Amino acid sequence: QVQLVESGGGLVQAGGSLRLSCAASGRTFSSYAMGWFRQAPGKEREFVASINWSGSSTRYADSVKGRFTISRDNAKNTMYLQMNSLKPEDTAVYSCAAIMSRRSYPPLSTSEYDSWGQGTQVTVSS
Repeated sequence: QVQLVESGGGLVQAGGSLRLSCAASGRTFSSYAMGWFRQAPGKEREFVASINWSGSSTRYADSVKGRFTISRDNAKNTMYLQMNSLKPEDTAVYSCAAIMSRRSYPPLSTSEYDSWGQGTQVTVSS
């Protein structure tokens, strides 16, 4: 497994932007598929976006397509989530996740990941 630490959360007005980062420990970051998930109060954790080991393939939840962009820098052992045009319904704790995988397409479900960060709060005010 890999250790993950998220940063970049905060309070932003609707329509604003934030960039989340997920820093990973270890020397094999480039062998991991990565994902972002979020959990709002009283709701189950949901998929936001994922990226394969090389960055050549990405997947997004319909609710964030066109507004969020996932990316990674394997040289820096870091994954990012650029969030634009934020809405109050994007308010949640955002967590990054990892699974060692060199498949072409990154996983979508929480059960497919085995390493998780502690999460960072994103609050979007109306």
